[in-house]
Amino acid sequence: MAGIKMSGLPLYRRALRQPHHVKRVVQMMRDQGIARVYKQVKGKLDAGMAIGYSASGVVVDVGSEVTDIAVGDRVACAGAGIANHAEFIDVPVNLCVRVPNGLPDDAAATVTLGAIALQGVRRAVPTMGETVLVIGLGILGQITAQLLKASGCRVIATDVDSDRIACAQQNGLDVGIKAGGDDLAAQILKLTDGYGADAVIITAASASSDILKEAFQSCRKKARVVIVGDVGLDMAREDIYAKELDVLISCSYGPGRYDPIYEEEGADYPLPYVRWTENRNMQEYLRLLSCGSVKLGNMLEAPFDIDRAEEAYKALTGGERKPLLVLLGYPRASEERLTSLQINKPRTVDRSIKVAIVGSGGFTTGVHLPNLIKLGDKFDVRLIVSKTGLSAVSAAERFSAAKASTNFEDAITDSEINLVLVSTRHNLHARMALAALRAGKHVFVEKPLAMNESELDSFEEFYSQNPEGPMLMTGYNRRFSPAIVSAQGILKGRASPLIVNYRMNAGYIPGDHWVHGPEGGGRNIGEACHIYDLFNALTGSSAVEVHAVSITPGSKHWRRDDNFVATIRYADGSVCTLTYTSMGNRNYPKERAEIFVDGKVLVLDDYKQLSVIGGQGGWKGLVADKGQMHEMRVLGEALTTTGQWPISLKDQLSASQVSFAVQGQLLK
Repeated sequence: MAGIKMSGLPLYRRALRQPHHVKRVVQMMRDQGIARVYKQVKGKLDAGMAIGYSASGVVVDVGSEVTDIAVGDRVACAGAGIANHAEFIDVPVNLCVRVPNGLPDDAAATVTLGAIALQGVRRAVPTMGETVLVIGLGILGQITAQLLKASGCRVIATDVDSDRIACAQQNGLDVGIKAGGDDLAAQILKLTDGYGADAVIITAASASSDILKEAFQSCRKKARVVIVGDVGLDMAREDIYAKELDVLISCSYGPGRYDPIYEEEGADYPLPYVRWTENRNMQEYLRLLSCGSVKLGNMLEAPFDIDRAEEAYKALTGGERKPLLVLLGYPRASEERLTSLQINKPRTVDRSIKVAIVGSGGFTTGVHLPNLIKLGDKFDVRLIVSKTGLSAVSAAERFSAAKASTNFEDAITDSEINLVLVSTRHNLHARMALAALRAGKHVFVEKPLAMNESELDSFEEFYSQNPEGPMLMTGYNRRFSPAIVSAQGILKGRASPLIVNYRMNAGYIPGDHWVHGPEGGGRNIGEACHIYDLFNALTGSSAVEVHAVSITPGSKHWRRDDNFVATIRYADGSVCTLTYTSMGNRNYPKERAEIFVDGKVLVLDDYKQLSVIGGQGGWKGLVADKGQMHEMRVLGEALTTTGQWPISLKDQLSASQVSFAVQGQLLK
């Protein structure tokens, strides 16, 4: 409901509610220009978002490493952006649990809500005989009250809705108090012999901090207050100091939440050390449902068929009797699963380069697709392939592609497609690019081309066997920027080697970000390869020697592989040095280069300006231009007119080879 309410707000009101995003957007506008960033932001918002985060269903397929779940099992699944409202969902193993025999699918579909409530109760650490106050009797409050009863507690709850209080009392609530009447704290004192509640769990949702104040006032000394619901967090010292209260936040489903290694990569926490993970919370909630310790009978209603989804959401927005819980139901799926969809109104063009886009993330939809549309005299975007149906369809509709798909095979088996543009996470680049090349398609693949020597060797082997094979272009866009093109003109005919000092103030990325993991390969392989290619372009020569040294981190906060200096010597005698660091300040320009040659100094300032000291020429722009538009223009000309590869295979392989050499020295 929060997502639906936010989606109905105009852009400026969304900005007022999310000032941290506004600050980032303002900085992007300074670097990239107002019009470009506005289109990116608006496009992301217009694309919509997947809704839903709790589901049950039947397994139709499993990954190769899954051992405890099989095709045909009934399972319950959790996760925003994962357990979406959809006929088919793709769920990491730690967000999926088997449903006990005899437990209906409709009850099992509440698994996420139950795990959230259970984690809130665990944070309160209730003991048998304690009095616990629950504030808010929505579905989370209803389940929380029952979990506390199962723990042997005396449970008092309050809500503005009398029907919700009555519902909870039918399920064992000891005392229900209608909110908005007499002073809540005074009533709690009367019910607890003047001491106050041993613990309070807040499951209400309100922007006001008054709920928090009421909770504090209702507590005994040294009590615990657990915040599960989204409430205002302004606290007055006098409300908590004298009683020495413990104020605790409950993080969603439990330990593992928001940890990509646990949730996305499937690494479990050992049970002896972390007894209750989010997965084990999900399992326990379903067990409590199946044995009758938690009852949903007076809250569950017949599911709305998915075709009535709009009606289902309207039921939650008001009316005389607003349900506590709404279920959406899907018809049983056939053996044949839908992975592609024809878009109703594709663009009516017939250009020579028909493109399949694989991966429709923010960079692709904000940069590559708008550029391809602008170059409509050359490119015709026919197919968008993405991991989820929503992102594929929304991008296809926005950019008037003919078809959307979640199946990569569609990109390489479609006889119409000439060019496959791969813009997924890094670990898929080489595999997908090679598959497309082997299918006879030209390929544009975002950097890096490969994650290791073995993948890189596969490209070399392919072209040794297919010297006239399809064109391959890695997205090394910096060499096509106006500033670098200008620099190459000045360097043409130089008499001396180059000394190039390049500094990248890359900005800090936390160690658990996907960029550092198996999907990203680290920032040297995943980003610094841009600069190794740029050195190739500037020198026009081959790397013959690579030296790299990193910092010795004093703590795990800083990493070796994104704080280093790499020096590369080239066959023509040039020496190029990259200083790559995440330790700088984001307010300082990201990229700067100094090129020393023939008594001149060329200074590149963040791709906004190229200055020449001791010579003529240079370039200046209003915003940073890193060459993404020009690389597509050159690619279009290569495929339709010149046949000349925009970047030689040798240079593309070399950029990765240098990154691997650097990586090996950083990790010694």
